[in-house]
Amino acid sequence: MDFNLTDDRRMLSDMASRFVREQYPIEKRHEIAASDSGYSAEMWTQMAELGLIGALFSEDVGGFGGAGFDIAVVFEELGRGLVVEPFLANLLGGTALIGTNHQSLIEEVIGGGTTLALAHGEPASRYSLAHVETTATKSGDGWVLNGNKALVLSGDSADKLIVSARTSGDATDAEGISLFLVDAATTVVRGYPTIDGYRAAEIALKDVSVSTDALIGDEGKGLALVEKAVASGLLALGAEALGAIEVAIDLTLEYLKTRKQFGVVIGKFQALQHRMANMMVEREQIRSAVINAAGHLASDERDWHASALKNLVGRSGRMIAEESIQMHGGIAMTWEYAAGHFAKRIVMIDHLFGDVDHHLELIAKMQKPAA
Repeated sequence: MDFNLTDDRRMLSDMASRFVREQYPIEKRHEIAASDSGYSAEMWTQMAELGLIGALFSEDVGGFGGAGFDIAVVFEELGRGLVVEPFLANLLGGTALIGTNHQSLIEEVIGGGTTLALAHGEPASRYSLAHVETTATKSGDGWVLNGNKALVLSGDSADKLIVSARTSGDATDAEGISLFLVDAATTVVRGYPTIDGYRAAEIALKDVSVSTDALIGDEGKGLALVEKAVASGLLALGAEALGAIEVAIDLTLEYLKTRKQFGVVIGKFQALQHRMANMMVEREQIRSAVINAAGHLASDERDWHASALKNLVGRSGRMIAEESIQMHGGIAMTWEYAAGHFAKRIVMIDHLFGDVDHHLELIAKMQKPAA
């Protein structure tokens, strides 16, 4: 990422880049994605030892980073390798625990020994974070949870779930949402691969009993924790998209320099040069949006910049993905060629935690930050 990195972040970027480049070729990625678990426990352990998980969290919870730029640096490099290990799921889950009675669990996540997933979305919730129909009712010294969670990222490989459930109010009320720490083994999990090679799960909670201590934070105040986690997730996705876009552009440029038609390399055709220039301009726009979102992750303007980034990644990312495919031609649609896999991930990122239209609506409702 081309901005003024500290020495520590530059070392982190170089280390992550070298590991992904040398240890995570596209063929290895396909092999891991096709496995039963959808990720490599061995790779996850190595990445934990390198500090890539710890970089996502601050020192006071056992990490050594946790700022917006730390998250952006890590996820940009993950995007360059289309890394399928559950970084996003653990960032979401871990961030939701920060400042609560369960934040000590983050140290286990950083060490690679425990994996988390945020089980918040539901079949009827679409992109609304406040729509929660899952219920938690008090029973003796604990709670009983009932409901269904949808599209839980890496939910089928998680040891612990951070589950949102309504303890009061109607299904769309902002108040009355509570978070609970639940053992994944006590739920019914149906995992499946996503179209871009990652993993998700549908999770059913049927009379799942948890202790009083399972409540995360204050009763009825869980939405703020979810919003904080999702804001970090939006930054991570934007940075991941930037890394994938960099590779898609590099692959396209290399193809234009080598593919010949009518006796000349097609990169000499002015129309294709203009299209490539447009792709590069949009990439720099996304880079600037990532920097803005990273710099404002801990500010009152967090949500505006996160939505602005997600909206831009959706619009410009799709354009870059489609242009990459079109300028390659049919070869880009083959399984063996990497460009199509990067394009799929870029396009699918638009649909995670709100698409272009959703975040445009959110931006319209928020006050624009002062220049």
